[in-house]
Amino acid sequence: MESFWILGSIAFALMLGAMSPGPTSIYVAKNSIAISRKHGLFTALGTGAGAAIFGLLAVLGLQAFLLAVPSAYIILKICGGLYLLWLAFKIIKHAKEPIDHYPTTETQMSLRRAFMTGLITQLSNPKIAIVLASIFTALLPKVIPTYYYFFLPLLCFFIDAGWCSLVAVALSAEKPRRVYLKFKAGFDRAAGTVMTVLGLKLIFGMK
Repeated sequence: MESFWILGSIAFALMLGAMSPGPTSIYVAKNSIAISRKHGLFTALGTGAGAAIFGLLAVLGLQAFLLAVPSAYIILKICGGLYLLWLAFKIIKHAKEPIDHYPTTETQMSLRRAFMTGLITQLSNPKIAIVLASIFTALLPKVIPTYYYFFLPLLCFFIDAGWCSLVAVALSAEKPRRVYLKFKAGFDRAAGTVMTVLGLKLIFGMK
């Protein structure tokens, strides 16, 4: 019964984290609307895989390592922030181009690439590992059962991928897609701006 409440509390915290807007949800939304529902779903699977990796690292003690070696954390944040800025540049650069001229149309973006984009976008933010480690530290018992090392990464995957998949399905419907096509330039500039802010915040927010 105690394990049930512990895992339930962790799942609730992970759900709140997954539902908060961030670079992964932006990119899932963009691929879903601009390309196809399938591409959005594969992007969501990639973000879920990234969350699982961070979950495994968190339960193994990544937080202790990053706190012990601050330079490693700073380097990871700078690299991740630069990646987000690069994504933002690509989105804004092609904002005015119609879908059939956009370089990541369905014929040019494979499902594998959609998955890898989601994975790398998720892994570009090392703060997620710190957040997961904080949640686990606060809620896990002092003696962690062995099966938690397998179960918690899977929990991270299903919650993150599940939420992003809901976003993909909802936004790839015909009506949202028509609205996006009508106001593509404005939506892309807004998405690129948000991605830029997140990238800069990741680089310069050293806490």
